[in-house]
Amino acid sequence: MIDKRASTSEDEPDNITNDVTSQTSTTTSPSTVVDIEIQDIEGVGPTTARKLKEAGIVSVMDLAVTSADELAVDLNSSKDTAATFIMAAQRLLRESNILEKEFVTAESALEKRKSLMRCSTGSRALDELLLGGIETQAVTEFYGEFGSGKSQICHTLAAIAPQPKEAGGLNGGVIYIDTEGTFRPERLNQIARARELEPSFVLKNVAVCKVYNSSHLELIIKDLGKYVNDFNAKLVIIDSIISLHRAEFAGRGTLADRQQRLNGLLHKVIRLAEIFNIAVVITNQVQSSPDTFFGDPTKAAGGNVIGHASTYRIYLRKSGENRTAKMIDSPYHPYSDAKFTLNEKGTDDLEDEISSSKKRNKKTEEQE
Repeated sequence: MIDKRASTSEDEPDNITNDVTSQTSTTTSPSTVVDIEIQDIEGVGPTTARKLKEAGIVSVMDLAVTSADELAVDLNSSKDTAATFIMAAQRLLRESNILEKEFVTAESALEKRKSLMRCSTGSRALDELLLGGIETQAVTEFYGEFGSGKSQICHTLAAIAPQPKEAGGLNGGVIYIDTEGTFRPERLNQIARARELEPSFVLKNVAVCKVYNSSHLELIIKDLGKYVNDFNAKLVIIDSIISLHRAEFAGRGTLADRQQRLNGLLHKVIRLAEIFNIAVVITNQVQSSPDTFFGDPTKAAGGNVIGHASTYRIYLRKSGENRTAKMIDSPYHPYSDAKFTLNEKGTDDLEDEISSSKKRNKKTEEQE
């Protein structure tokens, strides 16, 4: 479990080393590119810096991704004052070339996207559907009925992400937030062995947090920037995003409050994905629409709040012994589907596709 270890004294260090960090490949995180402190922010004095530290905001990056409402409560100040501090932090990061400028040309944006990292899902067909795998700086949502393969995809990604980039990984740690009690280290160990990966390396690079209620989840997400630094994470998995809120906020009377809290949580995740250059994968539950007379009555839970927050939305469903993934929403992916299977390797290609791939590779080698 990830412990809440935000420093409450100026004598304590901001960053706490751990086994996960020492085992993860050395990739420089955004907040350590240059040596800047919270006191370097315009308008932030020792008293404000102490209050920020007590609230768990120990770096300029943490302050840059905080919402004005949350910060106003932490500092006991007005929302305008909180917004001023946040904008000053973002301005300092831009001046230090950690964040990109507020306005960039479309050409520059395209060049930046070419440098995005992608993590393989373990299935070539599923990777092709995602045009190369799970992207950083984006939130990828998988939703489907129980047994459709959501958690298995998450376990497979957790095993592959710590691997080098040339092996389909992200060369960094993994934070696995488990809200349904479905994470199994034995399964992660099995997937690593089946894929001929080093099991101890995989297990040491996955930090697991078991969340028990919605308030706990919101607290973990609030401090997620700190945990990303502590564990040198390049992939954050939330399995599932709505389970706890759906159980605790029952009835129409609590719907508005539930959706607002989900909205705040998701926007925090989106900001973290973009600024820290990490991949975020969330799983979502489904609900049935009794008034649907034609087509599939299954739809994602959470309504438009989760739908708008997800960069890419993929629907998983059972197809006999196999699984089908369908791209439901994306800014640029084609709206197609892909078939894959689940086995000891986690997510994997169907046997006929594996055979066809081997034949293509053999033919290419003969031609060369």
